[in-house]
Amino acid sequence: MTADPSPAGRLDRALASLRGLAVGDALGSQFFVPANHPLLKRRELPAGPWQWTDDTEMACSVVTVLTAHHRVDQDALARSFAERHDFDRGYGPAVNRLLRLVREGGDWRELSAALFNGQGSWGNGAAMRIAPLGAWYADDPEQATHQAEISAYPTHQHREAVVGAMAVAAAAALAAAPSGPPRPEALLGDVIALVPKSAVGAGLRRARDMLDYADAATVAAVLGCGRRTTAHDTVPFALWSAARALGDYEQAFWTTAQVGGDVDTTCAIVGGVIGSGKAGAVPGPWLERTEALPDWVPAAA
Repeated sequence: MTADPSPAGRLDRALASLRGLAVGDALGSQFFVPANHPLLKRRELPAGPWQWTDDTEMACSVVTVLTAHHRVDQDALARSFAERHDFDRGYGPAVNRLLRLVREGGDWRELSAALFNGQGSWGNGAAMRIAPLGAWYADDPEQATHQAEISAYPTHQHREAVVGAMAVAAAAALAAAPSGPPRPEALLGDVIALVPKSAVGAGLRRARDMLDYADAATVAAVLGCGRRTTAHDTVPFALWSAARALGDYEQAFWTTAQVGGDVDTTCAIVGGVIGSGKAGAVPGPWLERTEALPDWVPAAA
């Protein structure tokens, strides 16, 4: 039994993942506010509305481009990122500048490749936005990783950032299997098999070895939780947390958020992966408190 490969089926899955991503992003970002820290410790929700950040804005572009082209068109994706760019959504300074220059007519290929002295960015941007693409390609996880790789380059050309995006897309594709969510060991094992050798891959292998650890803080101390804002410091822990709670959005969110770090990004990744599967639906009251997606995002078929 494979996932529905029709355009309507793909869009429905991508939108479910996008909603999961947006709620994780928006709610996670609330806990950067010091007044909300006691709520996090008690697992209590802050008052709404919760505004999402650049994680969701860029993910919306991914879904829009997939809907229009049925694949990743890099030029269209870079153009959408630049045209939809809202400076106040929390973008990093390097991407802010890149997207402004693209809007002014710059070539994203040159601009992205030149970041950080020609090494390219190894940040979280390509990974944090990509779960809906994985859900789109749930019928073909290998294609999900290929398209995720292509999608990273307009903003992130460092190998680790690219592999981080591939890993998250693979996890979302596997989580969206119509037969139900895979077991944690199977999910991480299959993701590891789909991504190339890298620091992200090494972190995923450590994450798989730590699946029986109950204390998320201990795992985050080993794997990282985004404090360094790099893909290899973020993706392994996020996928560890998602793998342990496939089918339970609330549990996955609180486990991820309570270790701190780059909370909006880790929770966006986890929310997008969990939301890809039918068993991982976002709680209705959480969705109601989250800022609505922009009106330029395609509606369900």
